[in-house]
Amino acid sequence: MGQFFAVFATDRPDTLALRQRLRPSHQAHLRATGNHRVVVRFGGPTLDDAGTAMNGTLLVIEAGSLPEVEAFLQDDPYVQAGLFANMQIRPWLWSLGNPELRG
Repeated sequence: MGQFFAVFATDRPDTLALRQRLRPSHQAHLRATGNHRVVVRFGGPTLDDAGTAMNGTLLVIEAGSLPEVEAFLQDDPYVQAGLFANMQIRPWLWSLGNPELRG
């Protein structure tokens, strides 16, 4: 694999109930990637300004290519249900805190 990707997604307005209903299947998808050649290294929901309500998703995924990440995300229950208003996937260089770079 070897390359990291940061995924930033923002929920559509008024979709908290949908997010909560789909969260168990979303989490299962992230943990058991099926036929996809990706590893979700870490992630979690983003929160509103008060820090109380979920309003998006941040993931760091290791994969061989951007198309592998895109295919994996297309199978995510959140994506399939149209939860996100927008989603960005960016190549990311994990430098600070990367255990493989500690010497």
